[in-house]
Amino acid sequence: MSALLDVILPVFLVIGGGYLAVWRGLFSDASVDGLMAFTQGFAIPMLLFRAIATLDLGAEFTWPLLASFYLGAVSGFLAGLLGARALGRSWEDSVAIGFCGLFSNSVLLGLPIAERAFGAEALRFNYAIIAVHAPFCYLLGVTAMETVRARGAPLSGLPRKVGRAMFHNALVIGIALGFAVNLAGITLPKVIDDALSLMIRAALPAALFGLGGILLRYRIEGDLRIIALISAASLVLHPSVAWVAGTALGLSVDQLRAAVLTAAMAPGVNTYIFANIYGTARRSAASGVLIGTAASILSVWVWLLILP
Repeated sequence: MSALLDVILPVFLVIGGGYLAVWRGLFSDASVDGLMAFTQGFAIPMLLFRAIATLDLGAEFTWPLLASFYLGAVSGFLAGLLGARALGRSWEDSVAIGFCGLFSNSVLLGLPIAERAFGAEALRFNYAIIAVHAPFCYLLGVTAMETVRARGAPLSGLPRKVGRAMFHNALVIGIALGFAVNLAGITLPKVIDDALSLMIRAALPAALFGLGGILLRYRIEGDLRIIALISAASLVLHPSVAWVAGTALGLSVDQLRAAVLTAAMAPGVNTYIFANIYGTARRSAASGVLIGTAASILSVWVWLLILP
């Protein structure tokens, strides 16, 4: 019970505060958009930039860690895609629903919960996973969607579309710049590091509050079987595969915690953005984000009880 009260509920109370503030008209939709533009366009990219720039790449970037998490992610994608297809949805809808099982909310939920549960030092493995999260997910999702939409036509424009999806994303740009600084062996001047620290302190609390406001816009609509499929793929299958693979591959305790807990997060807002870009399965994706985020209060608690 202490994990629920001390680790999970404070994070979701901040989300709930944002939801309540917008619902009661104390914080406008325009303010939510501005807050999310600040956090996702500036503060969080700076957080990721600084984290990647100072990572020990040789120690944190290990193939068993990444394999454990991304085997789970691909399993969630395939379960969502094939499950939706079996339930009669189009291939385009099925890819978007699979993307919901693929793209966990690794930053806005994953980082604050992991930090509260295991401490800031353990986040180095979360950052290693996050460093390739958006590029991997967009590469798989865009490739699958463009393939099913092409229906046998040439895919000559696919690399451009994948690149545009990835590198128009501020988080990916922040990660890429962090890698560049790290690999070049550049030490950030103290004045720049101090400025980054100021921005970083605002990133996650503001993003959680804004996420609450964003969730108010979603409604529970669409096929309940699909919503249940999305929740099962993201909250149960993805972390279960990460747990089994991580145990089999001999991950350390900190690595296993990072892989499983990040995998256990609800679908991120990017899943709705992906569905909206392609104009398919938008109601299912929005409902999956809303229900998955609410259900993750209990599912994450269960995983915290299971993890060493």
